[in-house]
Amino acid sequence: MWYNIGMKILAIESSCDETAAAVIEDGVKILSNVVVSQVDIFAKYGGVIPEVAARSHLEAILPVVEKALEDAGLTKEEIDAIAVTHTPGLMGSLLIGTLTARMLAILWGKPLYATHHLKSHIYANWLSTGEAPEFPLLSLVISGGHTQIIYMREHNNFEIIGTTRDDAIGECFDKVAKILGLPYPGGPSIAKAALEGDASRYKLPHPKVEGLDFSFSGLKTAVLRAVQAELGLPITTPSYELKEHLSEQQRADFAASFQATACDILIDKLKMAVLAHPEAKTLVFAGGVSANQVLREKALKTLQNGPDGVFRKVYFPAPRLAGDNGAMVGAAAYFEVISGVEPTDPYALSIAPRTAIG
Repeated sequence: MWYNIGMKILAIESSCDETAAAVIEDGVKILSNVVVSQVDIFAKYGGVIPEVAARSHLEAILPVVEKALEDAGLTKEEIDAIAVTHTPGLMGSLLIGTLTARMLAILWGKPLYATHHLKSHIYANWLSTGEAPEFPLLSLVISGGHTQIIYMREHNNFEIIGTTRDDAIGECFDKVAKILGLPYPGGPSIAKAALEGDASRYKLPHPKVEGLDFSFSGLKTAVLRAVQAELGLPITTPSYELKEHLSEQQRADFAASFQATACDILIDKLKMAVLAHPEAKTLVFAGGVSANQVLREKALKTLQNGPDGVFRKVYFPAPRLAGDNGAMVGAAAYFEVISGVEPTDPYALSIAPRTAIG
């Protein structure tokens, strides 16, 4: 069902290393979407440094908000509400975004909606798609910090039915990329290297985890041991030294083999979730790792006609909306509004590095 009340939400996202703001109308129409990434800053470190990320947000946040309003062709008087990510994320980064949103809500006299980051990733699938996923649905949320299967009966109703017991899938991509000598962030660099690789060259294990939970720590270690064995080096060889001994073809083959294995693990668990919840009408992918093209192709091939023989439409966010952005925050906030969620008191808004979606 679509809702057309002309509601325009200014949304702010700063949970990690993207400073973002967007203006969303009626939860589905993107009027503007501005993202300033810090990926170039952290590429040489191989990961995000929280203190540096927070300082970078502080420099960029107000210009990004101003640009979002300018691109939307709106003034602050034409904004109906303000939304902001308040959890989960890096404490310093969240603080910059929430303080900015609180300040604007108070100064402009606008209602404030504090949204959950993973909820926002799911609602990226409602943006400019022309149709909405049907409920009940199963969502696979996969990013640098999260790997979860979430069951949704209706808007703003979330039940976590599977989660990672250790590393998130995106974190695993980053760590494997580091072993192979590929640049940060690991997802895009592994996908690029894998284009020249043989996905069947190295056999990697599927971790044995009961139920719908995930584990990726063992897969990361399996790649490490496989690289050491391929190079004929002892297991005491530090992981950071291995890249110096790999040929370009070996690097590409390991990237392709790891990527294929990781994608198969995700899809196998989602098949199990479908069998556990056959009433689910659609499948929704969300988070930065959902931009992976191999995953998209495997999912469309194996999940639309699922393990129970029932056709279900599979949704992916547009690649530009898979990573962190303000548009998804605005969409999530809108569907909170129509679900009857009350605005947050800007004077009482608090942040949390990690809380359960709800």
